[in-house]
Amino acid sequence: MPALADIPATMEALVVLEPSKLEIRQVPVPTPGKNEVLARVRAVSICGTDAHLIHGDYPGFWPTAFPFIPGHEWAGEIAALGPGADLYGWRIGDRVAGTSHDACGVCQKCVEGQYNLCENYGKPGLHKQYGHNHQGADATYVVQGVKTIFRLPDGLTFDDGALVDPASIALHVANRGGVRPGDTVAITGAGTIGMLAGDASFIRGAGRVIVVGRGYRLGKAASMGFETVDSSAVDAVATVRAMTGGLGADVALECAGVPEMINAALGMLRRGGRCAAVGIPTEGVTIGMQRLVLDELELVGSRASAGEMRRVMPHVEQGRMRIRELVTHHFSLTNYAQALATFNDRSSGAIKIIINP
Repeated sequence: MPALADIPATMEALVVLEPSKLEIRQVPVPTPGKNEVLARVRAVSICGTDAHLIHGDYPGFWPTAFPFIPGHEWAGEIAALGPGADLYGWRIGDRVAGTSHDACGVCQKCVEGQYNLCENYGKPGLHKQYGHNHQGADATYVVQGVKTIFRLPDGLTFDDGALVDPASIALHVANRGGVRPGDTVAITGAGTIGMLAGDASFIRGAGRVIVVGRGYRLGKAASMGFETVDSSAVDAVATVRAMTGGLGADVALECAGVPEMINAALGMLRRGGRCAAVGIPTEGVTIGMQRLVLDELELVGSRASAGEMRRVMPHVEQGRMRIRELVTHHFSLTNYAQALATFNDRSSGAIKIIINP
């Protein structure tokens, strides 16, 4: 296995022992297998899914068992190559950004390019989702398959690279929403994905983007030039409809994952409108089917990304996808507990937090 000479035997890692109980521990450095690389993690960001996973909100699914190392939005440099990885052009020292879905590559969905919907999801030896059902990147080193790493352009830092994955997710939800030139797009949820979905909508040609949310994150959306609606102060549905001459938005992108906002997103649509939902609610949602049928509304899911990692990088590098404006805090891996508490504290001003192992 070709490798850098200074790879230690053990590394620092965030280990979630059980729901809401985490420790920084020394664990063995993993060894890359066939068509895998070992990467030195230089930056990893905290995702809302991480917070839910650590809290145990997806029992038996994400993760399948504890203890567990989370983390899936990361960037770093290749430190070692597993057998066959060099055949794909990878070399030690290459700067890369990672994504989470390491799909089988042979099922119908994978062959058709929808590897995020791999029909062998979670089957040992066929599929891994790093940081979800397989060990992740909240550590000094991470092993990932060659299908899940992407070359980081010279114009992007490692911190930038850690946000390429959420940027790709934002582009995917705008793609799933079918945003067309001139469309009015309403976005529910003023978090990282919501604001990046606003940028993605403009990249696809939207004429207007209205972000619905509250608090300091909505203020950030306003400072970035989006039209905004404060859902804590007004009736968001009525306000968006009034802003669109009573007709409603052409497209709604649901990025909050809160049941009431899913219905609000549908309520903001004009007849024949389309809602793409990327937020994952942790409880059931009741949908008004009568209007969905009579107004021919469309509601589609949007899971992770499927090919957008490569396509979003030029937009990030050229400033059209404004990831740097969303980074508010940096922490060392040793201080992950403090970082997570800051992320979960709505009074902290946190939007995107970068961990530098």
